[in-house]
Amino acid sequence: MPIRPRRLRGVSCRIQTFPWTMSPPSPPRDRVRNSLIDDAKTRLKKHDVGTKHSHLSPTKYSILLPLVAKEGKLHLLFTLRSEKLRRSPGEVCFPGGKWEPTDVDNVATALREAHEEVGLHPRQVEVVCRLVPQPLDKDTLLTPVVGFIDHNFQAQPNPDEVKNVFLVPLEYFLHPRVYQQNRLTRSGHHFILHCFEYTTPEDGMTYHIKGITAKFAVFVALIILGKKPTFEVEFDLNDLISSSKEGFLELREHGTSKL
Repeated sequence: MPIRPRRLRGVSCRIQTFPWTMSPPSPPRDRVRNSLIDDAKTRLKKHDVGTKHSHLSPTKYSILLPLVAKEGKLHLLFTLRSEKLRRSPGEVCFPGGKWEPTDVDNVATALREAHEEVGLHPRQVEVVCRLVPQPLDKDTLLTPVVGFIDHNFQAQPNPDEVKNVFLVPLEYFLHPRVYQQNRLTRSGHHFILHCFEYTTPEDGMTYHIKGITAKFAVFVALIILGKKPTFEVEFDLNDLISSSKEGFLELREHGTSKL
């Protein structure tokens, strides 16, 4: 006679299976890249001013500061303006331009211009923050929008606007190889003008990054890397937030057309 297993009263014996949901570990490069991006986001978000200054000027411009995590480092993406352009031909700058009525805000302006200039679609950008704007004159503000783009992004420059697109390691804007500095005094206030010379290792092309473009590159490098540069800057390294706001008020009062 077969022996039946004894059933214990009050005890339910049930085997439950679970689907395998854990993803395989990411490669070391991905882990380093994600760590760089996450740390940078945390630091940048502390400087986000949102739309706080948008109402201060009838004329608005926006630029996108595209950050790329590549080869274990953060880089900034720049464009070399076409010689065909009437304004600042042949100069290095960030993608950007003037606000249009179809733009819902200054972020939309920066993303639209980046799409038109280098083929960067808005969905390829993770916007992190808007930094304190730069007055171009008493009626015009330039808002820097900072965002991350994929490290595999392949630029498609619009030849009518952009001659070339290139990357520069973020750390270069704190410890450059070739750098010079000029000073401007206006209404008793002293301003520093930065000029970086960078040669891309891929093709040996040399670019000069200066003016407002250089200023924003330095500021983003100070925020993210938190290191002391090898040159003098206009910011208080112990309180970047307050000093950037003070600088904004000074520049708005005295105008910045030559910066």
